Formats: sequence, C-alpha cells, structure tokens
Amino acid sequence: MSAQPPRHGENVVRFASELIGATPLLELVRTGAGTRLLLKLEQFNPTGSAKVRMAREMVVQAEDSGELRPGGHIVEPTSGNTGTGLALMALERGYSFTAVVDDHAAADKLRAMKAMGAHLVIVDSAGTEGPSSVRRRRVAAEISTRTGAYQPDQHNNPHNNTGYRELAAELRKDLATDIDYLVGAVGTGGSLCGTVAELRRLGSGVRAIGVEPAGSIIFGGPAGGYWQTGAGSPAGFPVGGNVKYDVIDEDCRVRDIDAFATARVVARRTGILIGGTAGAAVHVALRRLVHLPAGSTVVVLVCDAGEKYLDTVYDEDWLAARGLYDQSAHQRIVRLCRAYDESVRLASTDLVRTGA
Repeated sequence: MSAQPPRHGENVVRFASELIGATPLLELVRTGAGTRLLLKLEQFNPTGSAKVRMAREMVVQAEDSGELRPGGHIVEPTSGNTGTGLALMALERGYSFTAVVDDHAAADKLRAMKAMGAHLVIVDSAGTEGPSSVRRRRVAAEISTRTGAYQPDQHNNPHNNTGYRELAAELRKDLATDIDYLVGAVGTGGSLCGTVAELRRLGSGVRAIGVEPAGSIIFGGPAGGYWQTGAGSPAGFPVGGNVKYDVIDEDCRVRDIDAFATARVVARRTGILIGGTAGAAVHVALRRLVHLPAGSTVVVLVCDAGEKYLDTVYDEDWLAARGLYDQSAHQRIVRLCRAYDESVRLASTDLVRTGA
C-alpha cells in the first residue's frame, strides 16, 4: 500500500463574513507616460459591496459596547448595500434586522436583503428622481424609539470609517508603489475618508478625490434629482459626520448620463460589471489621467457590483425612458480609453525605434 501524501492545512471558513476583504486590483487603462488607473474591485466581498466591511465593524463595536445584546434587533435606513451587509451580520450573529428602504433602491438589493431574512419597511419616494433619505431616517428613528432596536446610524457612526482600515492595508500590501490619487464616490463618506485616513496614517501621500452625483448637496451647489444610488445626499438631508471634508482634497460632480455610460464602457472593455456610482468615480479618473504626472498610480474604489443594476444602469429601455441613454456620452469614454491605449502603443514604438 502506497504512503499517503502529507496533508496541508485546509482553506475553509465557517462564516461568510470571514471572506470579507482581500479584494483584487484590476488595471483598467494606462498611458504611454506610465500612469495607470486601477480598480479596487470591492464587489468580490460577500454581499457584493465594500459596505459589508463597515457593517461588520459597526455591529462588532456595538456588541463590545453593550448597545447590541444577544437576540437584539437592528434597524437602519439604507439604499441597499449597507442593508445587505447588516443583513449578513444579523443572520450570522442571531439578530433580527429591519431595513427602511424606498423604491429608488435597486430591486435586486431589496431582494437580497429579504433573501437573508431582513424585514423591509418601504417608504414611498413620491415619484421623485432621488432617494427619500429624510423620510427613511425619520421612520427608522421612530422604529428604534418604539422597539428599542439598535440603529447604527451609518452616516455618523465613527466605526463606519474605521471599518475600512483593512482596505487601506490591502492597497499598501498589493502595490509596490504609493497611491498618488484615490478616487471614490461619497455617500456616508466612510469608504473614501476611512481608507484615506488610514493610508495617510501608514505614511502615504495620497490625494483624495471625492465624487458625488450632480444634484447631490454634499459638496454644495444646487440640489436636484439623480438616479445614482448609494452616493450623494438629496436636498434637506443633513450631511453626516463621516464625510471628513478636511480629508478630501478635491470634489467632483458627475451626471447620471456620464456615470452610467462609463459603467457600461467598463463592462464592455473588461467583462466586469460595476455599479453606477463606481462609474461616476471611473469617469472622473479617466478624464483626469492624461493631466497627471508621468508614472502616477490612480486607484478607484469600486464599491459594488453591476449585477445589481441589470434592470437599470445596464438596461437601455430603462435609461431611455428617463432620458439617460446617450450614445455620444458612451462614445466619448470609448474614444478616451482608445486614446490611452494608442499612447501606450506609440510609447512602445518609440522605445523600439530609439533602442532604449
């Protein structure tokens, strides 16, 4: 009888939350000057979103402080991604979870929360082109007061931001150079501000570029409707304390048309589907890339998966019905990416010609 080969340790986890983190980086484009745009693909987390990181942190810290006790109840207003993260943590740790949502949220996010056992309280968005953030928050507070449920308050809970320390450590570990620019959509502010703060604590000289939908009031300017979900703040909604203005170096606003067109171009270029707010962040990075110093490294936080938006961002009929389908916007992004590709080809040709 032949000897059995030695067995190595098994790579098996017991809980889905143990799979959070270690998400990959994908190079989207580079220029002939060696500047590159990398996507931090947070959709490879459980629940398909970066926000599961901060959901875990908020729940664990609430347990440690005694705010959340065994068998307790969690309630939170959400556009979906924080909700799916809290739903995962609730089912793993034995809590009930109520998500206060509206019909502006992607339908698949609502279905995912229900599939994980969450109870949904739906607030009527009254036909507006934006989330009912103020009404959602009011209803969640009423439920918390009436039932004694723990409300994390993701917009002001400091453990939202600290939930992204591991993300910063991953970026440092996976890159041989410093990050020159970190670009991210801003909603609660946690992912961008938390990651940047930790990167700087670790010695990075990174500059932070915050992106919001046109019509959001986080960085000022006139309020208006928008269809990007998970980022921005509508009129009348107080910007939370987790938006650290002193951490953000530049702010940008992106129209829905450009955000969604960019997401669709990324899908056609890479086969990776990203969310609409990630499309806005990529749009800013693509337009900025040519103006940056040679050899710069730009990272975009891709905070959720595009598969949640197959019936919206990736549906031409849905876009056209809302005046959001613009083939010229799509072509502008395609031409920009091709120009970067061509600059790399020309740079390589010059190297061959000069024998460098």
